Amino acid sequence: MNSHTLQKLAAFTSTPKGGNPAGVWIGDSLPEPKEMQRIAAEVGFSETAFVAPNKGSKRTVRYYSPEAEVPFCGHATIATGVALGKKAGSGIYQFETTIGTIPVEVSEHNGEMRAALTSVEPKFELPSGTLLQDALSALGWSVDDLDSSIPPARAFGGNWHLVLAVKSKQRLDDLNYDFDKLKQIMLDDDLTTLQLIWRENDELIHSRNPFPVGGVVEDSATGAAAVALGGYLREANIINTPRNINILQGEIMGWPSQLNLSIPTVGGITVSGTAVFLTD
Repeated sequence: MNSHTLQKLAAFTSTPKGGNPAGVWIGDSLPEPKEMQRIAAEVGFSETAFVAPNKGSKRTVRYYSPEAEVPFCGHATIATGVALGKKAGSGIYQFETTIGTIPVEVSEHNGEMRAALTSVEPKFELPSGTLLQDALSALGWSVDDLDSSIPPARAFGGNWHLVLAVKSKQRLDDLNYDFDKLKQIMLDDDLTTLQLIWRENDELIHSRNPFPVGGVVEDSATGAAAVALGGYLREANIINTPRNINILQGEIMGWPSQLNLSIPTVGGITVSGTAVFLTD
């Protein structure tokens, strides 16, 4: 019989009133895909991570939203790292995912577990004119709303995300998009979330992430989008590196989250944060 546990944590927060919740299933061996999908739908969070085996530093990890498998999920990875840290102690865990091996360093600071994942090699490309116009239309935005210092881009750090930066926080705060229209656009273009941002200063970015392809209106903390953004900012020479950036997300939702982004001169991008256990 497959011995397992199913825990619920909120990632990128130190309080259950913030962050992004994720399910963390840890067992001797992974369930069948249909069973993982059923469990993820029952949990109901934007993602649930499934982890096996039950011990060791190398773990196979799969991620499921309520509607489909997702290649990679940042906040569920942070939640899993903290769960493993509480269960098996600090150290570096190697997550074998469908996109490659993701090292996750887990450490304890002042009695609080913290996890840091390092992404696969990031990349970016310019979006097609059609994608940009369709996305702006679904959002109810115009080209004039955009911040020309951070041009639109498709960015990858494990999943593809469309990065759109706006000139004002008011534009970012006033988000009311066409769910079905944006979902179809994203499915057609293999996008996991939209990384909608406003840059307050060189070290602080505010973010919102529509996630209709996962059946979720908005994600309150998106680690995969954060590393994709960090890679884009570096590869497009928008920032000088190395650089640390804090990303604030989930504020308007009432689930404030803080993602700490570390962007080296070369290689994968690291995002770190804390996580807390949730009770039903």
